[in-house]
Amino acid sequence: MRQVEALRASGQLQVVSFAFDLYHMPTRFSRRRFVAVAATAAALPVGAIARPDAKPGMVVHHVFFWLKEPDNASHRSQLMEGLRTLAAIPQVNQLLIGQPASTEKREVVDNSYQVSELMYFNTLEDQAAYQVHPTHKAFVEKYSHLWQRVVVYDMQVV
Repeated sequence: MRQVEALRASGQLQVVSFAFDLYHMPTRFSRRRFVAVAATAAALPVGAIARPDAKPGMVVHHVFFWLKEPDNASHRSQLMEGLRTLAAIPQVNQLLIGQPASTEKREVVDNSYQVSELMYFNTLEDQAAYQVHPTHKAFVEKYSHLWQRVVVYDMQVV
């Protein structure tokens, strides 16, 4: 957390924007490749798969936005621009912004949204403070006209 605060104070904190794209991943593995990947994954400690500094009590806040005009690139860009402003809120430990991944179509995957943001907070109190922070309220006021639906999933690390 001190590192994040130091980066924020120096102006060097950058919001990580990402769009998962597995286009270049092979769609089929050879048996040998599958066994090698599976063995490597099985050898990793559970914590290596999650965020390395995740601690019990941390809150993960994942929000999905469906735009009123899903094909409007300008509206998508405006929303992502607005989301980037939320990184200035002191309680936000990390902010990631993305779009649906180009993964294979499966019945259990919902990629009908246009934009998503993922935030990490150290505590439930930090997440609650974020909700009433003036920057968050300004974001909702300025950009809510762009979306027709929002779904939020909050998780507390155990």
